[in-house]
Amino acid sequence: MAQGPHAGAAKEEFAEHAKDELDHADRLATRIVQLGGAPDCNPAGLTGRSHAEYAEGECLREMMQEDLVAERIAIESYRKMIRFVEDRGPTTRRLLEDILATEEEHADDLSSLMFVDADAASPRNG
Repeated sequence: MAQGPHAGAAKEEFAEHAKDELDHADRLATRIVQLGGAPDCNPAGLTGRSHAEYAEGECLREMMQEDLVAERIAIESYRKMIRFVEDRGPTTRRLLEDILATEEEHADDLSSLMFVDADAASPRNG
């Protein structure tokens, strides 16, 4: 779906983020099992449990914008989870802090790509 002069960089970024998100899900599921729980990996319920709504952009800039919004929602959600487990589970807290750091990096990456994309579309560059 990504088209335009910065599509290659965006595609690479989206692929890296997707890989990271899968890793987060795996690490969280592993931790849930370690704590005696059973992770719910049923795809049918993922949308209902998601932190953010899925919104499909019609162009590269909109896709990056929607992804950035979702990353920022995830960042706030992880911050809340960290506060919740603060002194109750240092291992879980460290896991969540590590995931939070990656989510913050994703948001930074997207912001940088959007800035480059906006700069390329600027009339002074065209």
